[in-house]
Amino acid sequence: MNLTWKADDEPILKPITFMGWVRVVLRGGIFALILVLGAMISFCIQLIERPLSGGNRPISPYLTQWVALSFFKILGMRHEVVGESMKHPGAVVANHASWFDIYTLNARKRIYFVSKSEVAKWPGIGFLARMVGTVFIARDPKQAKIQQEVFETRLLSGHKLLFFPEGTSSDGLRVLPFKPTLFQAFFAGNLREKLHIQPVSVIYNAPEGEDPRLYAWFGDMEFGSHFLSILATPKHGSVRVVYHSPLKVSAFSDRKALAKVAETAVRSGMPEERQIGAGG
Repeated sequence: MNLTWKADDEPILKPITFMGWVRVVLRGGIFALILVLGAMISFCIQLIERPLSGGNRPISPYLTQWVALSFFKILGMRHEVVGESMKHPGAVVANHASWFDIYTLNARKRIYFVSKSEVAKWPGIGFLARMVGTVFIARDPKQAKIQQEVFETRLLSGHKLLFFPEGTSSDGLRVLPFKPTLFQAFFAGNLREKLHIQPVSVIYNAPEGEDPRLYAWFGDMEFGSHFLSILATPKHGSVRVVYHSPLKVSAFSDRKALAKVAETAVRSGMPEERQIGAGG
């Protein structure tokens, strides 16, 4: 995405104290170990999965869930779920507030993120993204047909693809308007009658006394400094994931109608003071 949402101001990260650096080393070291161990086990599992199951990945996504849940355990951060993840074939759409969303949404549901192609080339993150089955899309109209075929193959094989229709991350205190472009993929002839879309609301609650945007990562914020700040924070708050009723694609006339209803559902799951749009 070319556009980045920016607030009037961005959170000012607190200087990391000596004890904060101790937490960074301890928490970061444990999590790094889990990531490496998880990557190694996942690689071995996929060597078996690919020849037996093709792209279905019946086992490795559970390992991804374990790694994601471990992150919250290490931080001492509460992870709550309201509602049930859908059993229908289809995709998931959610509001986007942070890199945290990767762990938040993977912790409870077997999903595969849809990300811009540039992420595949990012050091470290790109490797992990490819290993967990992320679908990469390029902003190249010439590749639209190929990408449509990839979507169809993954969705019809039972993969739950996750999109962030806002197109960028926000401060977590609002839901930005959904862009309908990616919803068009669900209206392809082979998919429309078979797929459902499940809207999901992600709500981060900072601990008492902290900036309510503590977990948000947006605008020009640097990933490294934000990640270290999270590791250094002495006491963490919580995140709540709200699963809404799935929407049957064939019940909608076009992508714009589907995007609007999905956006309304996601916004309805937020606390009342966060049920505002881009200009709120």
